[in-house]
Amino acid sequence: MDIKFDRIAAILFLAVAVLFIIGSRSIASSSYGSVVGPDIFPFFLGILLAILSIRLFYETFNGKKQEKKNEKLQYKPFLIILIATLVYILTLESVGYVITTFVFLFVCFQTMERAKWLTSLIIAGCFSGLVYFIFVEVLKGTLPGWPIWF
Repeated sequence: MDIKFDRIAAILFLAVAVLFIIGSRSIASSSYGSVVGPDIFPFFLGILLAILSIRLFYETFNGKKQEKKNEKLQYKPFLIILIATLVYILTLESVGYVITTFVFLFVCFQTMERAKWLTSLIIAGCFSGLVYFIFVEVLKGTLPGWPIWF
């Protein structure tokens, strides 16, 4: 870890967070048939990113300087997750939120740690189902449902 790089990254992430928060205020506050508007998600993402960037900036002053190690870049996991993200984006509307999110999370978890496939299956299933239930049933929002053929 490079302290100077972390400080610059923290400042840039804070700027992006502020832009998210400001930009979310210009989005309509409600959508047709939904109590939760499209401005909520980017607003909370901006707040979360701001909190994390402030924490990163704070930690750069408390952390000890570490030596640079020549770490080999891992291109294969990066490409797998990038392709999984693109497939997720392209299939979200047609396949539905629960199935697409489950497959996306499972692929990402397996890319990061192959040995624990049962744990990955359980976490991906619970997360996608729980988020769908909370957003659609509790908050009365809308997400792409199940596919037509399901």
